[in-house]
Amino acid sequence: MGESLIIATTAKQIDAQVPSNEQFFELLPGKNVDLQFKTPMLVRLKAILVGYEVGKYILLKHPDPKGDNSHKDVLKEGNVGVIRYIVEGDKGECCAFRSTITHISQYPERFIYLSYPEHVENRQLRLNQRVSVHIPAEITMQNDDKDKPGMRISGIVIDISERGCGFIFRSQNLKVSVKKRDIFVIIRNSGGDPVRIPARVCNSGNDRGKVHVGIAFVDADKQIKELLKQLFINSDVA
Repeated sequence: MGESLIIATTAKQIDAQVPSNEQFFELLPGKNVDLQFKTPMLVRLKAILVGYEVGKYILLKHPDPKGDNSHKDVLKEGNVGVIRYIVEGDKGECCAFRSTITHISQYPERFIYLSYPEHVENRQLRLNQRVSVHIPAEITMQNDDKDKPGMRISGIVIDISERGCGFIFRSQNLKVSVKKRDIFVIIRNSGGDPVRIPARVCNSGNDRGKVHVGIAFVDADKQIKELLKQLFINSDVA
């Protein structure tokens, strides 16, 4: 019932500058990555991760599956580029690493083999670091008709700060995601009235039926500070 909110979303763009901070490569097959090459002009492409073997290679679907050679001067063996991707969920990081194209296969499909990174750099995307929590909650559409309640999705708030939260729920549909729109986050206090927080969906992703929704609070400073106080969370940290 709540899935009337749900439609597909497009891949988001990734910033160019990433400070050094060594991390492990972690991304699930099917996710989008951003490829950047400079030979001599700056070229940015998107590809889908097929898989990887730790320490050996990363395998991507070729952005030109039919082979019209539109980027043949860029996508060739030996070229070095910067690969970027977004780690969503409670991390909220943009990750990047340098890699070399080691092989391009033609059969059974066109695949790009990249050298496995020695290290991965990352940058926090959020201005306010979130605190991990586990709070039953609901999200519902903001409805101009106050007499007609909006559809609700039940789930869990998994992290929270003064500026936003991460919300997850389960779906039998492995392809659904939540549309960017104005919503309310409803959190039920023990022994008190539900807290109804105006917010907006910023992004969402589906990991084998586990749907993660990135949410930004809108004009709710007083409500959030009171909620964080009840959760014994220091607002200076969150």
